[in-house]
Amino acid sequence: MPAASPDAFLKACPSRALLARLAEKWSLLVLVALRGEPQRFGALRRRVEGVSQKMLTQTLRMLEEEGLVSRTLFDEMPLRVEYALTAKGRGLLPMVADLKAWTEANYDRDL
Repeated sequence: MPAASPDAFLKACPSRALLARLAEKWSLLVLVALRGEPQRFGALRRRVEGVSQKMLTQTLRMLEEEGLVSRTLFDEMPLRVEYALTAKGRGLLPMVADLKAWTEANYDRDL
């Protein structure tokens, strides 16, 4: 019997959990902030104003677990860590960037 197609409307579907994780405000903002070059943690924290160190750490870990962000550790003194979008993350970026742009253009309009 063939496997059922993913359906995020179904409570038990794993795609629903991913959708919920991506819908978190820090996830969307971090993905857009990583557009372009890899970034260090401090640069991301400055770019995404208001995110706490704890929330940024949790968000980056989750995005890494989902295969959207890569973490590269450089064996230097002091140690350096950079975050970048993976191919999967770059595939998601246009939709996320469009959503960010739409909210910026429409935040003051009645919905």
